Amino acid sequence: MTSSTASSPRPDGHGVRIRDVPLSDLLTLEPHGPDTYVGITARYPWNDRLYGGQVIAQALAAAGATVPGDRGVHSLHAYFIRPGTHEEPVRLEVERLRDGRSFSTRQVVARQSSGAILNLSASFQVHEEEADVPVGPMPLDVPPADDPDLVDQGWGHLLDRRAPAGAEPVGCWARLRTGLAQDPALQACALAFMSDAAPTRPARLRHPEARGDHQDRHRFQGASLDHAMWFHRPTDTTQWHWFAMRSHGLSGGRGVVSGDVFDVSGRHVATLAQQVLLRRDRRIP
Repeated sequence: MTSSTASSPRPDGHGVRIRDVPLSDLLTLEPHGPDTYVGITARYPWNDRLYGGQVIAQALAAAGATVPGDRGVHSLHAYFIRPGTHEEPVRLEVERLRDGRSFSTRQVVARQSSGAILNLSASFQVHEEEADVPVGPMPLDVPPADDPDLVDQGWGHLLDRRAPAGAEPVGCWARLRTGLAQDPALQACALAFMSDAAPTRPARLRHPEARGDHQDRHRFQGASLDHAMWFHRPTDTTQWHWFAMRSHGLSGGRGVVSGDVFDVSGRHVATLAQQVLLRRDRRIP
């Protein structure tokens, strides 16, 4: 790991101190014994909790480090077990569940001193020259990424994010602010990093006490519970991607959302699903 990982904190637009840690450094894991790796952390603008997308991306990178180079990730499934902290590194323990002729399966447990914070399973496949049939184009009602009416929701130096001001369409544009090598494995990890930044709002909009604007997120307590992704086509995460999201309702303080990810040209590059915890903050009238 390079010395840039220890850069000093600086304030973001909200006055919160964040560390200028490039994503390439977050994805550069240090081996710590057989199939065990350690990754550094960044501090994010909202609070002291570690961003779940970072842990997913690092766990996927650790899994990929144990897989033959001719196999790319095609899916992952993860459970968030407890909140992580930016104040210590993440230890990633990989279990090699199976290596077949076409597929490899890995399980990763991410740990900090509090215990396990994430459990991830990922499957990798040898590239196959088979039919490539997209399900459909990007929705027609999506505003362009440079539309001045979009709400800027970027944070830190890592992620640009812009979303419609109203309730429709439900989704957001996102891209990385720091580049990565055009390596399919790294780009898949980067897309996984971005994916956890999209799902909460569609679930929140279904709540009967939601106001429909971007400020109502402060009226709720939320967290990611579990997360799944299916990778369809390679992409460049420094370019804009539209996360077209939809809600599947609320029950028991939980909401399920799913969505399709399109690159700026309209190619369907991934599908994701997430279950989120959504509780009304009773301290706020």
